[in-house]
Amino acid sequence: MQTRSLFTPSSVVAGVGAAVAGIAAADLLNPGYSPVTEVISRYVNGTAGWLVTTALLLIAGASALLLALLRRAGAPRGGRWAVGVWTVGVLIAGVFPADPPGRWSRPSTSDLVHGTAATPAFLALPVAALVLHRWLARRRPGSAGVLRAVLVTSLVSTVALLVCLVDVMDGPSLGTAAVPTVVGLVERVAFGTALLWVALAAVAAARPEERA
Repeated sequence: MQTRSLFTPSSVVAGVGAAVAGIAAADLLNPGYSPVTEVISRYVNGTAGWLVTTALLLIAGASALLLALLRRAGAPRGGRWAVGVWTVGVLIAGVFPADPPGRWSRPSTSDLVHGTAATPAFLALPVAALVLHRWLARRRPGSAGVLRAVLVTSLVSTVALLVCLVDVMDGPSLGTAAVPTVVGLVERVAFGTALLWVALAAVAAARPEERA
């Protein structure tokens, strides 16, 4: 019974909340890094970089708990597979750290593994939100509007993130002289939206389905 008690929406929300706090702390402890131009994973090379690693592992753990809740509730298989891809991608990205800032064009092996895992993870989350949208909305009708807004934001921000990543890998060109790229800001929007969806999905998955 003690083990099963971990598989609750509260555990998922707590894990997501702790991860957000860790990332926010890393931002505050590294004023030399710009959250607008630097992606979160680069902060692993700064002060208290372990906070970023811990945050990613917490998110992977919370996502694994969400996956268990979805399986228990009988969620559509395609959505569960997408959540699984997200979970594994975040876990690998946490185990293999990114390079320091400024190395987009000459990544290390660790950074290549990190990026190769993170990209499908970012792509899989909006897919999960799309496939599971109606199923989750039926279980929690009062949150249908929020779930829809999160879904739209996730789709738009993920597309914008892909554009920014192509931009920085080719050499920044979409920004200005003062702000050469906004990849960090766009990634935070996409990542924050993903974490909000994970928390909302966990709460909805634990509810019985409401039928008209």
